[in-house]
Amino acid sequence: MTEGDFDDPGVAAVYQAYPPRVRDALLGLRRIILETAAATKDAGQLIETLKWGQPSYLTVSPKSGSTVRVGPVAGATDQYALYFHCRTNLIETFRGLYHDELTFAGNRAIVFHADDTVPQEPVRHCVSLALTYHVRKRNSRAQAQ
Repeated sequence: MTEGDFDDPGVAAVYQAYPPRVRDALLGLRRIILETAAATKDAGQLIETLKWGQPSYLTVSPKSGSTVRVGPVAGATDQYALYFHCRTNLIETFRGLYHDELTFAGNRAIVFHADDTVPQEPVRHCVSLALTYHVRKRNSRAQAQ
């Protein structure tokens, strides 16, 4: 990994500081997020920044989605997660769709073990739903009126 892969050197430094096993897995999630954003029509422009000390991905133009963060699970040396805003219904939605395929932590995360093979399609779908969360919410309100 080189800093040239990142627009924000602070984000690159955070990834570099992770233990190699978890870092590689988190970089895999990063790739999924970036590819999914590029392939999701309503996602708009995505930026990569730090929030709460974790690499975070948010839509800025338009503000179509909810922030997605990645990072290790606190207190677990071999677990990492995709984190979502806890005041959305995203995890509830994901749980309803993928309760047999993904592991969830409360109302804020999809958790993986460093030895797991990430189930690509469910994770891509969840990321797409997060990156278009506000668009769907606005459309839902408009249809209700």
